[in-house]
Amino acid sequence: MHAVVKALDPAMVVLALEGAKAHAQQFDLLHRREADRPNQIWQADHTELDILVMGGDGAQVRPWLTVIIDDHSRGIAAYQLTASPPNALQTALALRRAIWRKAEPGWTICGIPEVLYTDHGCDFTSRHIEQVCAELKIRMIFSLVGQPRGRGRIERFFGTLNTCCLADLPGYLAPGASPKPGLTMAQLETALRHFVLKTYNHTPHSATGQPPETRWRQGGFLPQMPASLEQLDLLLLTVVKPRHVQRDGIRFQTLRYISSTLAGFVGEAVTIRYDPTDMAEIRVFHNDRFICRAICQELAGETVSFKDVVQARRERRQALSAAIRERRSLVDQLVRPAADLVSPPVLKPIVSVMQGSPRLRRYEHE
Repeated sequence: MHAVVKALDPAMVVLALEGAKAHAQQFDLLHRREADRPNQIWQADHTELDILVMGGDGAQVRPWLTVIIDDHSRGIAAYQLTASPPNALQTALALRRAIWRKAEPGWTICGIPEVLYTDHGCDFTSRHIEQVCAELKIRMIFSLVGQPRGRGRIERFFGTLNTCCLADLPGYLAPGASPKPGLTMAQLETALRHFVLKTYNHTPHSATGQPPETRWRQGGFLPQMPASLEQLDLLLLTVVKPRHVQRDGIRFQTLRYISSTLAGFVGEAVTIRYDPTDMAEIRVFHNDRFICRAICQELAGETVSFKDVVQARRERRQALSAAIRERRSLVDQLVRPAADLVSPPVLKPIVSVMQGSPRLRRYEHE
């Protein structure tokens, strides 16, 4: 009997005892696709990190990480760390950071991908992300429900992150361990940034034999970029608030934002868009047209000098004065021809009939 059971096809045994899903996971033939060039395919996914950190209120938090990876180079195009499960807004912010040029030297991966490959999470299937991809001409492809193997590139990165970064940090949730938080969210963000920028993106990958950054730049690749960051913000920054421009700038969440450009919009209704993780600046739109970037001087480390404000006031008054002169000139041109058509009344003098007295001129209309 033992010999008979041992001779059975293992695939048949798994299919009979565990079902089609288990059989597919173990025995289905896989097609390993490989992107031919950078930005041909990007993968995006979230994971709950195996680490505990201290939240802003002192409570322990198990954070979430959103990652976007370039399939061809295995380079990380963007990541986003959050204390709560990701939503459509967080996904949009991560996509914005992935597409736009990075301020960090040595992190060159950017541009508009041809394909964005994700799972069926509600944030990826949201109408907002769908509209963004349609506007940027990004083709969305979803993996099969319950089958993450198609996202192998990004799943492998999560494993590398665990073993090469998180395992060395205090608060790491090793199997069977009950650690206490040892880092804040800001400290974990610093550790992740150092790992991605200094280690992972510049270490030869076992599958390609090249560092991701080197492979992405190979051949002088030039990515397709949006026309401007403002256009990208209109698509991706969904945190939108209406405001009125006050004489001292725009007030929002107890902060004051100022720009010399706002001098020309005092009293006007505007729309602001901002990144919740970076409150140092907001982007101001008037009638859906970008007008300026306003900063909070306390947070941004930048200042708008008194000289700049005075100059902005002067330019605004000069512009208004020029507009007044132009309108007065136009009114004068319209009124003068009409006045020329009306003749003044002819006043005819008459001679006084009084004799022996000085002659007085009197008028018939008097």
